[in-house]
Amino acid sequence: MAKKILTTPISAEDLEDIHVGDVIYLTGELTTCRDVAHRRVIEEKRPLPVDVRNGAILHAGPIIRKHGEDDYEMVTVGPTTSMRMEKFEEAFIRETGVRLIIGKGGMGDGTMRGCREHKALHCVFPAGCAVVAADCVEKIIQANWMDLGMPETLWTSKVKEFGPLIVSIDTHGRNLFEENKVIFNERKEKVYEEICREVRFIK
Repeated sequence: MAKKILTTPISAEDLEDIHVGDVIYLTGELTTCRDVAHRRVIEEKRPLPVDVRNGAILHAGPIIRKHGEDDYEMVTVGPTTSMRMEKFEEAFIRETGVRLIIGKGGMGDGTMRGCREHKALHCVFPAGCAVVAADCVEKIIQANWMDLGMPETLWTSKVKEFGPLIVSIDTHGRNLFEENKVIFNERKEKVYEEICREVRFIK
């Protein structure tokens, strides 16, 4: 199977044949954007200083090495827990027009609605691979809202085949983490019953 690579700018049509569980990669521009940036855009009504329409964001607080004026190196860029942005993400998708959201762990109903209605994806970058992720960064293009400190700054980078990215929410209304919860809970009950028959003191 050919490697599926999304290249920014991303259109709604680019996402139509992508489904939860698929593995994709990103080439183009990627901006780190986490808690405080989401709060500024949604609660404070401040415009995002970088255009992510038809683009991609990463829930991450990277470690950056400065080499000179406006010359930065991405040392590590591990994804942070996406669920922290859940209360803002549906509105953020609507307001910014972002197409691809990358983070760690699943997201909830709000993000699922935002992805379905405005044609976006949420993807998971495997945890513990921050150095691997940084290796996909070719260059840091710009930095915005540096007053927030290194982790919360909007770092916009040029990336090549950034991934692997596991699609957790698609444009068709599916949420991989929520679907798996149902399956895992069914399995858990069966295993629990079997264990209790053999190890009675658990009850």
